Amino acid sequence: MNKLKILATSPMGIEAIVAKEVRNLGYECQVDNGKITYMGDEYAIAKSNLWLRTADRVKIIVGEFKATTFEQLFEGTKNLPWEQFINVDSAFPVSGKSVKSTLHSVPDCQAIVKKAIVDRLKIKYKQITWFQEKGPKVPVEVSILKDIVTITIDTSGLGLHKRGYRAYQGEAPLKETLAAALILLTNWTADRPFVDLFCGSGTIPIEAALIGQNIAPGFNRDFISETWHWFNSKVWDEARTEAEDLAEYNRPLQIFGSDIDHKMVDMSKANAMEAGLGDLIQFKQMQATDFRTDLEYGVIVSNPPYGERIGEKEKVEKLYRELGATLQMLDTWSIYLITSNEDFEELFGKKATKKRKLFNGFIKTDYYQYFGPKKRV
Repeated sequence: MNKLKILATSPMGIEAIVAKEVRNLGYECQVDNGKITYMGDEYAIAKSNLWLRTADRVKIIVGEFKATTFEQLFEGTKNLPWEQFINVDSAFPVSGKSVKSTLHSVPDCQAIVKKAIVDRLKIKYKQITWFQEKGPKVPVEVSILKDIVTITIDTSGLGLHKRGYRAYQGEAPLKETLAAALILLTNWTADRPFVDLFCGSGTIPIEAALIGQNIAPGFNRDFISETWHWFNSKVWDEARTEAEDLAEYNRPLQIFGSDIDHKMVDMSKANAMEAGLGDLIQFKQMQATDFRTDLEYGVIVSNPPYGERIGEKEKVEKLYRELGATLQMLDTWSIYLITSNEDFEELFGKKATKKRKLFNGFIKTDYYQYFGPKKRV
């Protein structure tokens, strides 16, 4: 197949990290709000799904055009080469969204796009009068922003945050993609100690171990595009073989996770075992303020409680004060904490070296970054 236009979708605020990952895979890209676009072939799609730690999904852009009427939407869709992607028996559900556009009725837009695809395929497959759609699924999305229509096919299936290792999770789990982004925004390298003092179900330490040993985050899961008739299965085999060859399973790591709740610690251990990393990460039930270490030049990355529930604010503010007193003793360490509490720096007792706005789900947060000194060689 010829070069395809690929779209890696990104949570707001971490587009630059996704773009850096794409470039590290060898593809030049363009960055816009929530999306990174680049050209590539089937192998690029397989590599992107296997390796992108911080993207939400990988999609193929089938076409882009302007439409302010349903007729323009129909004709623009019908003119696209759907037969390249959709087989006679393929299932092709259509989802949609519309923002600041003349065509604002999403159900109508979805129906028109579906009809246009069917009309195109009837002509291309000639004898077909209708489609049973009992074969592999090819999810289509029509997205309209300021009257510009972008029609995509999702190659991932389940979102890329679904690594396949999280069998257990707490009430407010951190997405794996955000956890990876928090780590990639630090100065941590695999030769330094790594600590999460509020590990919850273990997502941050597990993502650190995957990064530390250069293990592809999608290595142990399937992707919807593996079932497509036009997608050569050998491409996936080659991409997985390459990922296996690049993994550094023997690289030693010092990764530690703790939580005050013993149930969360048990959950973390189970998830780490599911990821095949059980022997790499040390988990312990402990209050964050009890943390002590003789190790130097380590990195702490944590997602502490935010205190957004009624009655929790005072408790959390007390925790931040005590945590600041505890961690100020780690004079060679770098500390990275994400929270929605706007008074964090004052409570923690120290102004951050750098602060970055991020969204944890729908919660607006800041990522407070305290840089330690450079490691002495």
